[in-house]
Amino acid sequence: MLTYSMEERGRMPLYDYLSRRIKADIWAGKLKPGERLPSKRALARNLEVSVATVENAYAQLVAEGYLYAKEKSGYYVSPLETQARPPVRPEPQPTEPEPQSWLLDLKGEGSGTEGFPFAVWARLLRRVISDEGERLLRVSPHSGVEELRRAIVGYLRQFRGVEADPAQVVVGAGTEYLYNLIVQLLGRERVYGVEVPGYPKAGKIYALNGARCVGLELDSQGVRVEQLEQKGVQVVHVSPSHQFPSGVVTPVARRQSLLRWAAEGEGRYIIEDDYDSEFRFTGRPIPTLQSIDRGERVIYMNTFSRTLAPSLRISYMVLPRGLLEQYQQKLGFYSCTVPAMEQFTLARFLSQGSFETHVNRMRVFYRARRDQVLSALENSPLAGRYQVRGEDAGLHFLVRLETRLPDGELSRRARERGIRLSFLTDYGGGEEHCLVVNYPGVDLARLPQALGELAQLLT
Repeated sequence: MLTYSMEERGRMPLYDYLSRRIKADIWAGKLKPGERLPSKRALARNLEVSVATVENAYAQLVAEGYLYAKEKSGYYVSPLETQARPPVRPEPQPTEPEPQSWLLDLKGEGSGTEGFPFAVWARLLRRVISDEGERLLRVSPHSGVEELRRAIVGYLRQFRGVEADPAQVVVGAGTEYLYNLIVQLLGRERVYGVEVPGYPKAGKIYALNGARCVGLELDSQGVRVEQLEQKGVQVVHVSPSHQFPSGVVTPVARRQSLLRWAAEGEGRYIIEDDYDSEFRFTGRPIPTLQSIDRGERVIYMNTFSRTLAPSLRISYMVLPRGLLEQYQQKLGFYSCTVPAMEQFTLARFLSQGSFETHVNRMRVFYRARRDQVLSALENSPLAGRYQVRGEDAGLHFLVRLETRLPDGELSRRARERGIRLSFLTDYGGGEEHCLVVNYPGVDLARLPQALGELAQLLT
């Protein structure tokens, strides 16, 4: 009689555990081919389980081919080559390391999620489901649904000074996806210039697409135009409103120089990444490069991941009119990568003024969060040993530390104390000892302790 301890199954269903034990005995040779198994009632009685449990276990083994049934006779072991190794279910391997609970994490990307307007979003989502119905199940146009592109154009015209038609807007699941499209559109044979220090993914994606990518050093006004000529750049990727990570804001004179450079050469384009322009805390947001472009050489890009939630992967670009036909011919076969339901909901969120309200509220929220971080710095043991830069724009600022420790060594020592630092030099260049403070996700309750630990490391 088969005897197993059913208490060892843990949370596994009884029938599943029983079938696995019988299967293991078959592979081990304890149950021979052709051997008859106990009846369902007899085995149920011996194991003190229900007949249904045994019946389900036997049925599973029959389905997998380990047992076969004879009418009015019972269940028998199937002939197997038991010398062969039994199938082993590999243990799942983690694709990413488990997130660590840091005392202080200055490397966290994106915005926080505290202010997401769940109630408004849910109400609009319900209306979209009710109003759009089956339309939500159809394939979206490759550039995005018309309603969302119109809403984006309306918002850009009112708040960023961008004049465009809905046909110029391409919606995609994240800026990384759009970077790929740009290389395919403009061509891999061109030389792409990226800011150094700068957002690392842009250059990586251009290079992975086969394009030649060169770094462009920054001065206090952004990318120097003479570098573009010296390095043979044909497409330049810039963030003139608030460069990451340096925080540099490109003044209008330098912007005009960039536009002249683009206009004077065949096939030259500027990719304007306007990723967090909404979060400027003094004065009005800086006008876009695209808004003063008369030569149709600027590809404008932005994302809702920063303003709404990191998981809302909806970004967009505004193509110059001269590229539209080429885009349709080369890339018009692509399917839209953003679900229609999210597109329609965001369209209403924009057109009904909810996005503007949300941004205004979050601007107040993040200004307060920034002030709290700055106050914690002032009242910490670091007082008098740092200088703050670029605190009036965007969701990060720089803190230059007075220390002789190299950035790499300070980072290593900080990690040992549960502090993850982000330095300007981590992004490809810039001066040493400049912390990049991404403050939206900072734990304010633990910040004083973390700053105290950091101050000890500087001595």
